[in-house]
Amino acid sequence: MEEWQQLLVDGINRASQLPDEWLSTKEGVGQDSVEETFPIRINSYYRSLITDPKGPIGRQVIPEPEEILDFDSPVDPLGEDEDSPVPAIVHRYPDRVLFLVTNQCPIYCRYCTRKRMIGTPEGVVTRKEVDEGIAYLREHTEVRDVVLSGGDPLMLKDDYLEYILSELRSIGHLEILRIGTRVPSSLPQRVTPELCGMLKKYHPLFMNLHFNHPDEITPEASLACNRLADAGIPLGCQTVLMKGVNDETEILKRLFQKLLTIRVKPYYLYQADLTRGANHFRTPVSTGLRIIRELQGFTSGMAIPHFVIDAPGGGGKIPVLPQDYLVSMEDGDVVLRNYNGKVYTYPEVPSTEEVSEGTMDGNDGSRVGSIGASKGKKRTEL
Repeated sequence: MEEWQQLLVDGINRASQLPDEWLSTKEGVGQDSVEETFPIRINSYYRSLITDPKGPIGRQVIPEPEEILDFDSPVDPLGEDEDSPVPAIVHRYPDRVLFLVTNQCPIYCRYCTRKRMIGTPEGVVTRKEVDEGIAYLREHTEVRDVVLSGGDPLMLKDDYLEYILSELRSIGHLEILRIGTRVPSSLPQRVTPELCGMLKKYHPLFMNLHFNHPDEITPEASLACNRLADAGIPLGCQTVLMKGVNDETEILKRLFQKLLTIRVKPYYLYQADLTRGANHFRTPVSTGLRIIRELQGFTSGMAIPHFVIDAPGGGGKIPVLPQDYLVSMEDGDVVLRNYNGKVYTYPEVPSTEEVSEGTMDGNDGSRVGSIGASKGKKRTEL
């Protein structure tokens, strides 16, 4: 048995294994009741990072009674099941698909969007379903980009993962392969030299990792990320904004800066989804906007991800920016406010539509749009 597999076996996989100091109840509901609906997995490595069960690391993986006292949030908040033409495929965007290849993860995050299927018997992805997914991709030539997800694809053994990658690489119209994984932050021992040697055969291959807190960037995690980067794999990070975990600017600033030092580009900061059993992690959207505003200009642009809301019901990822950056767009001027509150004006270029709607005003009979004329005046004033 490999080291990473032993860490899974030696970890906490049942509510009965939770230490006494981690136990909690609410409204007569205990963590054993949570386990009946949402499985538990805290591998030995990730457990070693928990110094406080209510702290930012413990909160992500220790089950809480709130999970089954949440009756208002939807089971499938992003409407993935409706966009699933075959069991393992979610085809929402025109040119790319999500390919769910397993329902196993190195840890079972309590805020997971796919809590309905992760670690459950009902959510198991069979070899037949994987092959059906590959067949679907062969038939759909409009697809150029495939994201392997689940569960966590790196939980598959090397030979099975290579089977999937090699089959996908044999499909001529697939240009880009991506893997979404929590492994480098929560079970970095899985990132072996052998795994990296196999992965590098299937470029262009990208990975989006999942780090939520700077305490997850340990020497082991750093080694895992550097191994992947050395294998030529561009690394991004998708972080979920969560109450009591990382909803402070300084925490996320430290996380994003540390990610760059291990060659991981902050990619998305997600507003927490409306997932049943995870509502207690949600923050106001204004919190995310404030954090982005407080990061802008105070750290490298490379360290600032897109703040996005994955729209409920299958609307997809929608970027959200603080409104006060763009003050106005009137009279040919774009008025902007920078990171420290100073206001600047950028003279707009009239669009073709604006010019064509103008009046015959030039000496040569040419059309001059009203915005274009105003912009010319403003430009001399500048």
